Amino acid sequence: MKHLLDTISLSRDDAISILDIAEEMTQVSDREVKKLPVLRGRTVVNLFFEDSTRTRLSFEAAAKRLSADVLNFSAKGSSVSKGESLQDTIQTISAMGADALVVRHAGSGTPHRLAHTGWIDVPVVNAGDGTHEHPTQALLDAFTLRRALGGFAASGAVKDGPRGRGLDGAKIAIVGDVLHSRVARSNVHLLARLGAEVHLVAPPTLLPWGVDNWPVTLHYDLDEALHSEDYAAVMMLRVQHERMHESFFPNEREYARLWGLSAARLAGLPKETFIMHPGPMNRGFEISAAAADSPRALILDQVENGVSVRMAVLYRLLTGQEETND
Repeated sequence: MKHLLDTISLSRDDAISILDIAEEMTQVSDREVKKLPVLRGRTVVNLFFEDSTRTRLSFEAAAKRLSADVLNFSAKGSSVSKGESLQDTIQTISAMGADALVVRHAGSGTPHRLAHTGWIDVPVVNAGDGTHEHPTQALLDAFTLRRALGGFAASGAVKDGPRGRGLDGAKIAIVGDVLHSRVARSNVHLLARLGAEVHLVAPPTLLPWGVDNWPVTLHYDLDEALHSEDYAAVMMLRVQHERMHESFFPNEREYARLWGLSAARLAGLPKETFIMHPGPMNRGFEISAAAADSPRALILDQVENGVSVRMAVLYRLLTGQEETND
């Protein structure tokens, strides 16, 4: 495993290895000194061409907890704004001694390009590329679900929980703007590979071309979908206005009425169904405050677990080891 560019090509064994390492990494947060020395002397560069809060800070925290040096690059205020090419930017960073590159870019496929052009010969982690993929978000979602559902069935060690079997056979609904969501794409492939049954719920205008070939069950009516299956978790997606250049639904009020997780819809779900959202949330639009703040919501767990999962990714890529032995 040289890079982490997507989940569609991530093997089940590699995914499980990352999740298992992340489980070990959670123990670091309980220490008085929240650090491991495993990446001391290494430099991780966070190269962000798009705005980000959770992902950038999470990668920074992950690298620092592994004792790596961190360089944060933002396109705003850099030479990119003066017209510097992507190649020149990458080669400049390479000359500074980067050992790993974490990349977020509006162009789908940019991390793949960086990994295979020869401009830089270090591990590349995709932190979100256009509407393509966001593999570490999917991994942290899978990790959060695996813990919440009480089982580590994917890796063979099962714990008691509300549903008992972890991700194996769990039904997960992903609701909303699938068309523009790199999170949805990454989750579909990863969760299916880990044994979950994925359901996509969205208006036809917000489903991508070729979705019929994805390993999913499609629904076009939210209320009908929520009442037709016993979901282990419902994941709401942010409506990405910044990527929309056409009218995909009448207006925000209509979308919230038909596709939002309202307090009434929350009350109609089984009490053991968890609520998820990759953030940032549009409260009152795709998700109500009642759902976002519900005791069943795993949204803050997702944020917290993101650090451990990204620690696991950096550790695996930069050491090549499958366990910490710490």
